[in-house]
Amino acid sequence: MSAQLPARFAHNYPFDPTFEKSVAYFSMEFAIDQSLKTYSGGLGFLAGSHMRSAAEKKQNLIGIGMLWKMGYYDQVRAADNSMACQFREKMYSFLQDTTIRFQIEIEGRAVWVAAYFLPPQVFGTVPMFFLTTDTDGNDIEARKLSYHLYDASATTKVAQCMILGIGGAKLLDALDYQPEVYHLNEAHAVSSAFYLYKKLKSVDEVKARLVFTTHTPEEAGNEKHDINLLDKMGFFAGVPLTEVRKITGTPDSTFNHSLAALRLSRKANGVSALHGEVSRKMWGGYSDICNITHVTNAQNKNYWADADLEKARLKGDLKAIGKRKKELKKPLFDVVADQAGKLFDPNVFTMVWARRFAGYKRPDLLTHNQARFERLMKNTTYPIQFIWAGKPYPKDDGAINTFNRLFYLSHLYPNMAVLTGHELGLSKLLKNGSDGWLNTPVVTREASGTSGMTAAMNASVNVSTFDGWICEFARNNENSFIVPVAPDANRDGVDIDNFFTQLEQVILPMYYDRPADWQKLVLQSMNDVDAFFTSDRMATEYYQKLYS
Repeated sequence: MSAQLPARFAHNYPFDPTFEKSVAYFSMEFAIDQSLKTYSGGLGFLAGSHMRSAAEKKQNLIGIGMLWKMGYYDQVRAADNSMACQFREKMYSFLQDTTIRFQIEIEGRAVWVAAYFLPPQVFGTVPMFFLTTDTDGNDIEARKLSYHLYDASATTKVAQCMILGIGGAKLLDALDYQPEVYHLNEAHAVSSAFYLYKKLKSVDEVKARLVFTTHTPEEAGNEKHDINLLDKMGFFAGVPLTEVRKITGTPDSTFNHSLAALRLSRKANGVSALHGEVSRKMWGGYSDICNITHVTNAQNKNYWADADLEKARLKGDLKAIGKRKKELKKPLFDVVADQAGKLFDPNVFTMVWARRFAGYKRPDLLTHNQARFERLMKNTTYPIQFIWAGKPYPKDDGAINTFNRLFYLSHLYPNMAVLTGHELGLSKLLKNGSDGWLNTPVVTREASGTSGMTAAMNASVNVSTFDGWICEFARNNENSFIVPVAPDANRDGVDIDNFFTQLEQVILPMYYDRPADWQKLVLQSMNDVDAFFTSDRMATEYYQKLYS
């Protein structure tokens, strides 16, 4: 019989027999609702959609995350309009105190952890638990461990991973809930494997329960730490270092969190077909890793898709889609007017680039060719409006400088805006109000990317390099506009030329001169994204491919 939660925390539905196996899903961030600041970006958006779809599919799954006192950060502007990071205490009356308290050892001292509960009916999710050290019995240093998502201090971030991993496993014990599957969404919670090993005394027993999702081929996303530091901090839950080295295959001082997860799990997955291939190639040289399959990321349609657009899609009503699209531009353009003091025109093609600011995503790619960008922005025959948004990591000076350069560049163009506050609410407005969704990552560097999925659900057409989920979706000039994969030599220059050529010679002429063809392509895009890229399919595939 599957594990059962105590009645006061139970699911609010009977389980579908297909999904009765009990699963605890660990994630450092969840984007559940604009009002709950427990996320930074794509990883959280993905996890939030998973929790909604798991509930819609009546799955026996629960979520375990962290309650960040200051959230990630509030993206605001300084006096000179440069980007600033504001940290402000968040409070939530809709979270319930479970009254569960327990301690974990961090750097030789006992730290209290409190657990809060998000009832499933509040936002339409599975039952969810959020851990915090901001509780009675802790000094200020211990309380601060759960202040900032992805804290800049390496030791603090390790401690946060311990709270999620060891703390999450201890929470399950406190609930007397022993799930059949522990699903680690990224390697942040891999310390839970050592807690399980200490309890079960067997690597095979740990592997029987553990599955792992890797989200990035980026070096920075696969963390490494000195194994002696981790041992000193208590990361291994009391398992002797000699045993840790043996069960993780770590002969030297470098502990690779993702590699340990791959060696202690029975199955793992990448987050797109291409990323599955990249992951198998990336990790294939290491011994004793588990099989790596793929489950392509997706997003929850009921949350993201505009209801009127969806009705029009189901009827194949191109006129209604076009009419609703112009209506949806107004709320977005009100934000543009408020933040940038610019009045955008709903009849003008509107392109959006909005996601985490990171070097490999190349947010400012098109502006590198100033002459062609100038020509595009001042084209009166085929006018365009451009909006950028997204949060850099608060300590990533390079990405923040890119954000600021784009903002200062926007002063030259009344049809260009750079917005702050890119969270769930603004993201929804951007998907609703855009005609084109620009995606510019270096090919093979974007594991999946999901923003283009929710854009397509809302009649915004993807304009992209051939990377991540796009490889499974795109048919150039039929449901999207894709630039060819550029050679490594002068890669950026080739990509820039190809994007401008697509915009100037294909996309804008179709939008303005052949609106019927444009609307037909929009409908095809909406239908194609609905066919495979909703998280109901993803949540089902996790049971089929990883949990079973």
